Parts: sequence; structure tokens; C-alpha cells
Amino acid sequence: MKVFKFGGASVNSVERIKNLAKIVKQYPDEKLLIVISAMGKTTNALEKVAEAFYEGKKEEALRLFEQVKQQHLTSAKNLLTVDYFPCAVHLKNLFTEAEWLVHDKPVRDFDYYYDQVVCIGELLSTALVSFYLNEAGIVNKWIDVRDIIRTDDNFRDANIDWEFTKTKIQGTVAPLFNDLNIVITQGFIGSTDENESTTLGREGSDYTAAVFANILNTESLTIWKDVQSVMNADPKQFPDAEPIPELNYNEVIEMAYYGAQVIHPKTIKPLHNKNIPLFVKCFLEPTLPGTLIHNQALKKQLPAIIVLKEKQVMLELSSKDFSFVGEHHVSHLYHLFEKLKIKPNLTQNGAISFLSVFDDRVEKIEKLALEASELFDVKVIKDLSLLTIRHFNKQLFEKLTEGKKILLRQQTPDTIQVLIQ
Repeated sequence: MKVFKFGGASVNSVERIKNLAKIVKQYPDEKLLIVISAMGKTTNALEKVAEAFYEGKKEEALRLFEQVKQQHLTSAKNLLTVDYFPCAVHLKNLFTEAEWLVHDKPVRDFDYYYDQVVCIGELLSTALVSFYLNEAGIVNKWIDVRDIIRTDDNFRDANIDWEFTKTKIQGTVAPLFNDLNIVITQGFIGSTDENESTTLGREGSDYTAAVFANILNTESLTIWKDVQSVMNADPKQFPDAEPIPELNYNEVIEMAYYGAQVIHPKTIKPLHNKNIPLFVKCFLEPTLPGTLIHNQALKKQLPAIIVLKEKQVMLELSSKDFSFVGEHHVSHLYHLFEKLKIKPNLTQNGAISFLSVFDDRVEKIEKLALEASELFDVKVIKDLSLLTIRHFNKQLFEKLTEGKKILLRQQTPDTIQVLIQ
């Protein structure tokens, strides 16, 4: 058995969905658990729906959601002939989940509503793909992953209840393969024990796929992307990025830790625990070798690996009485990070100040700055970028930081990080 994960770019049009079918047809005798993300840009569109709803703009939220509805119904019409009407009924049932919410008024935190709305994207895309594959003669079973993956209520970054999820996968999903070869489900989402939808963090579909691979003890996991392989940098930011044919788990974990978006930070551990190889392949050119990620020493030296995280914010926290920022103060800060469910991308502790860098999530940053101001003088600097280079050299570092103001710098023998303005 293999697990395939297809990202949003691989299903963002009728042509791409048909291409997915061609890839699946190349594995006629394989048992495949296929995890699929929302159609490209759908998550962003649904985020805007959730934001409009939370701001009390019900009509705007409904208008924005109507665009998402029409996009998926149009895709169904262009994909399907015989099965269009049952597919449309299925889609409309899913639409209703979000619409009843938008007609209400927000009384809980934004993250809760975010998850209830945004999760619809994965449900819609997988329904389209499942109906199309069945109509094309590729028999499959669609399942709602929220019935399988149980999480806590840490909305937007939920933690999986592994014991419950393992029992559900082994008892509900595994037996499906006795009667067919293909099961289709969603990445990124789960639900609480009160049937409230949750999400696992952006790019969490990779993690979902790894969870299934681990519990089903699969032969491998393949992540199908719109790049030829894992690259040493994001080609959208660095056009001269080059492919990396082979990596090991340790290097990928380092890349993920520093913010590389190719592999989700949580993805590697479930694979490492079962020694399951991970392939990253190109859905546009499936014959390309892609990248193999495994648990062995690498034979070749890696190129410099570049990670650039934009939309960063730095909080400079200084003691009000000119005393040392001691262990007590730092401990309090980390408790505050945990309470607000916000993780620093970089920290630096000085004598009377503490610097911390975060993704600019406005609501959480405001709460953090307000609560931290009880102990510290707080200064917030926005619109920053965090540059990380692994296996760096002086020439490359100088090239990437030329003309930039460096606010913060940290360095080890392998890795250099700078916060730039």
C-alpha cells in the first residue's frame, strides 16, 4: 500500500484533476490512500469568508462564499456527465455546513470560526476528484477525515489524539481496502470529540498523509507538487533554485524548523518512526525522479539551502527598571507564548532586553504585546523578513543581504539567520 498526497495546485482546474487521474492510472494494481488539499486559492478565499463573517459583514461573507460555491459547481459540470447531479447534491450538502454558520453571529474566538469555514475547501475538492475518478472507471471510496482524525480544540493548529485516530484508521479505513484499491480523503482537517472541525496548521495535509502512512504501515508516502523536486530555495522567491535529488530525515527536519514550506514540520516524525521513505514528485512531469527522503547518511554534499520568511514582526521587550531580564521574566514570556498559542521563529536574550520574532498574526501579536507590557517596555517592529541559510558561504550571504538593514543575527557552523528590514 502507498499513500499519495496531492496539494492544491494539483487540483486547481479541470485539466489538473484529469491529470491526477492519469497519474493514478499508472498504479493499477496498487492499493492507494489518497490525501487531497483544497483546490488552489480556495483556502485563501474561505479565509476571507471567515474574516468578513467575524467582522460582522454577513452579506459580504455570503457573497464571497457564493463565489466558492459557483467555482466548485462549475468544475463539477465541466468534469462530469453521468454523475454531475449526485455530485452537485453532495457539494450542496457541504456548502450548507458553512452557510448556517455565516447566518449566525460570532460569539467565540476567530480561530474557531476559521476552522469551521476553511475546512470546507478540502471536503469540496475531494468530492470532485472522487466523483470524477469513479465516472472515469477508477473505483474509489470517499471518506470524511473528520470522522477519522480526532484532535484537541486548539483551533488552527490542532494536536492529534493518536490513540483514537489509530483505532479509527485500523478499524474503519484499513478494512475498506479488502474490497477496493483506492480510498480518497482530506488533508489538513480533523475534528474534536464534540464534532467541531479543526485544522492542523497551514500545509497540514502533508502531516495528515504521514499519519495515515504511519498507522497503515505503508510502503511509502509520495507528495505530488508543482515543482520537479525539493529545491534548495523557493523558486518563486529565487528563480535560480536547484533540485535536490536526495535528503535524509534530519536535514528535512532542519529545513522545516527554519520555515521551508516544502515539507510540513510535523510530517517527518511519523515517517521516521516507521522508517517509511518519502518521495516528492512533480505532478506535471511524473516521470522525473523527484526527491527521495530517507533515514540514511547522504552520499553527496548538499547545496546552500535558503529559507526566506516574509511578513515577520519583532517584539523588543525591555525591563522597565533596568534590571536584568532574568530567568523569571523569560519563563513568564514562554508561558505567555504557550497561553496565546504563538511560537517565536527566533529569539535572542540580552542583559536587559529580550527579542522575539513571529509570523505577523495581528490578533495574537496585539494580545502578546498588551500582556507583555505588564512586565516590559514593548516595542513592535513590522514588515520584516527572516533569512536562513544552511550550508552557507560568505559570498552567498553577502549577495542575499546586500543593501539590507540587519536587525538581528544568529549563527552556528552550519546555519546563519538574519532578520532584515
